[in-house]
Amino acid sequence: MLIKFTKMHGLGNDFVVIDAVRQHVNLTTNHIKQLADRNLGIGCDQVLLIEPPSDKNIDFNYRIFNCDGSEVEQCGNGARCMGRYIADQQLCGKKTVLLQTKNRVMEVTTKSKNLVTANMGEPTFTPEAIPFVAQQQQTYSIVIDNQTYEISALSVGNPHAVLQVDDINNVAVNEIGPLIQAHSQFPESVNVGFMQIIDRHNIKLRVYERGVGETQACGSGACAAAVAAIQQNLVDTSVKLELLGGSLSVEWLGDNQPILMTGPAETVFHGKIKL
Repeated sequence: MLIKFTKMHGLGNDFVVIDAVRQHVNLTTNHIKQLADRNLGIGCDQVLLIEPPSDKNIDFNYRIFNCDGSEVEQCGNGARCMGRYIADQQLCGKKTVLLQTKNRVMEVTTKSKNLVTANMGEPTFTPEAIPFVAQQQQTYSIVIDNQTYEISALSVGNPHAVLQVDDINNVAVNEIGPLIQAHSQFPESVNVGFMQIIDRHNIKLRVYERGVGETQACGSGACAAAVAAIQQNLVDTSVKLELLGGSLSVEWLGDNQPILMTGPAETVFHGKIKL
């Protein structure tokens, strides 16, 4: 199977985008792993697949696969790249497109040459919907190896645990992240965000992602951190998040309101690969 692909990234969170609208594609788990392999394949954090719409009320189906082959519900940086790809490839004449993910419809708007805004929908705090095994409250204490961690738990289309830290550069992301991911209270694992509040308008963030590890940036993680901080009145309703790969802007006006995330989406190169 010879397929065309496009390599893209959002703040260094990199993707292999595959068009299943204009070519026939039948990807297996092994294919995903091969594409994502940085030594033997193209290399990426996630493989993104755009498909014809499954419903007349949406524009395209948008599927996300981690580098381990698992399909996941959400990827904010990927959504922006998908919006950029659709515009660049002229797959749709609309400035704003509706993308059906595994569990929600996303509205993605191409704003300028590089900036794209993704409407991530409303956050979910209900534990069973995250999923997270607990009685609902604003923050939670979880214990791992006799160490207590204070977290916010929420879903922005995928599950997130957010920890506030004093110094983002002096935290054991690659040690604590896997421990929280494997915690029994997160039956489907979780993305783990480590946020440092700088002031009312700025947050520094690192994210340890499910099925990937720490990435240069995580759009859904930025949204989760912003919402957690806004909910606790640590920051204003519009905030800038600085990740390893660059900055994103997130706005959330509170209960029953969608999260709006704006940031860059870049095309790196196009190619073909035989699977």
